[in-house]
Amino acid sequence: MKTYLAVFMGSPAAMDAWKALPDAERKRREESGIAAWHKWVADHKDAIAEMGSPLGKTKRTDKNGVSDVRNELGAWTLVKANSQDEAARLFLNHPHFTIFPGDRVEVMECLPIPKM
Repeated sequence: MKTYLAVFMGSPAAMDAWKALPDAERKRREESGIAAWHKWVADHKDAIAEMGSPLGKTKRTDKNGVSDVRNELGAWTLVKANSQDEAARLFLNHPHFTIFPGDRVEVMECLPIPKM
């Protein structure tokens, strides 16, 4: 089995719309989403190598120094699967984008570091 990094993506506009929801509606969706996420974890526990976590605000460092930026990264997790397609299928109908304001989950193989 190989290890795959799943990155939960969401546009800043989708997050802004989420934050603009009335408090009661957002809380209802959060409760529903958390329950669905826990079910997803239980259903896929054998494939989850590292649960991961939500991601916070972003700082960018480049030749111009350090700045605050907004990107689409929302969270991450590591899964084990026989192929990238199999790993990607684990996230079909995931609550990240069916309940929460996320747009998609992107899945990439974690490659071994070449020996020097």
